[in-house]
Amino acid sequence: MKSSLSRRCFLNFAVGSSLASLARASTVPPTKLGQAEHCIFIWLGGGMSQVDTFDPKVLGDPKAKPSRAGSAYQAIDTAVLGVTVTEHLAQTARLMDRITVVRTVNHRVVDEHAFATNLVHTGRMISGNVIYPSIGSIVANQRGSANPSVPAYMLIGYPNVSRGPGFLGAKSGFVYLTDTNSGPAGFTRPEDVGLERSTHRLGLLKPLQARFPAGSTPDDYRAAQAEALRLAGPEFMRIFNLEEEPGTRRQRYGGEFGQRCLLARRLVQSGVRFIEISHNLNFINGTGWDTHNEGLLQQHILIRDLDTALSALIEDLEQQRILDKTLVVVATEFGRPAAFDSGGGRNHQGSAFSLVLAGGGLRHCGAYGVTDELCETVVEHPVSIPDFHATIHAALGINPHTNLFDGFRPVPITDGGTPIEALF
Repeated sequence: MKSSLSRRCFLNFAVGSSLASLARASTVPPTKLGQAEHCIFIWLGGGMSQVDTFDPKVLGDPKAKPSRAGSAYQAIDTAVLGVTVTEHLAQTARLMDRITVVRTVNHRVVDEHAFATNLVHTGRMISGNVIYPSIGSIVANQRGSANPSVPAYMLIGYPNVSRGPGFLGAKSGFVYLTDTNSGPAGFTRPEDVGLERSTHRLGLLKPLQARFPAGSTPDDYRAAQAEALRLAGPEFMRIFNLEEEPGTRRQRYGGEFGQRCLLARRLVQSGVRFIEISHNLNFINGTGWDTHNEGLLQQHILIRDLDTALSALIEDLEQQRILDKTLVVVATEFGRPAAFDSGGGRNHQGSAFSLVLAGGGLRHCGAYGVTDELCETVVEHPVSIPDFHATIHAALGINPHTNLFDGFRPVPITDGGTPIEALF
């Protein structure tokens, strides 16, 4: 009996201590909070090669016998003394004083795109008993939209669970579109369904929806449906009419990906809090950012496309006087080793790779952190994925030490992440 009681006391103490620790964590502020109001999150699905973009090393040669490890392109100077990028990022190089390349991001998920994609979006590994929310859904949950006439979170690309609200529920989900010309699907009524008929349908549905228990999954769906119906009007849909923009500006942004970035700027101005843009569409170089084997041959086309759109977005936000209020993020699931594979391309690397921050009122320095001579390991200032998430949250004025709730269970916003203090 004495032994049983001791175990019970120990368990009570352990649980109480854990809850107390969580309570303390929720009240500890980060070093500083930023004042950014919006985030544009550019996703390079497939794994951007950091040695061929934002962290160039000695020039390599995939055709040598044996191949010589290194960057595929020449390095060029930028607006920040001592910081270089590769030659296909020439337009972005001029703007590096508004940018920080975080060169020392690292994780241990290297062999599987889906797991790494989920990690970079949610900040956590996949769990068997909980679906964690994406960073976009967390921002939407914590900040809401800046304008009640628009959603808080929009996705320009194809949806999946890694980008979703997880345990936060449908209210923190996204509105998505895949075509910049038509806007979100389902937000306009069919021509044969007029306002009177639509109102009648909603009247028939309302008694059924009233039976849903508050907080249940059907109730979350009802709330999401109500939000969609609220947005289904000309004021919101007009945002997607890019023909309102001057032709010279549209040309400056470049192709389809650039038009997505231009639309993101319009969404920011309308009040959308978080916009994710995918840039692996159409595989314009044949393989997208997943540059195994011959995928490296046309990689420069993809990098130039990114360069055109990213530089146009930063300049446009600055001209609109909203760059300091808009944090631009360029993210990917992992990097690439400097060594070439047997086909002349590159494999996966999670031990050291680059993610990018721009604008958002941060104290930019061109590059943060140092990798070794072939960018295989971190030498100075390692940054974990939770640290990177914490930096984004802090820039947006969100305390990264606070708790979300999965039912009654507190879940910290980040998995122990700490903001990069030098940027604040």
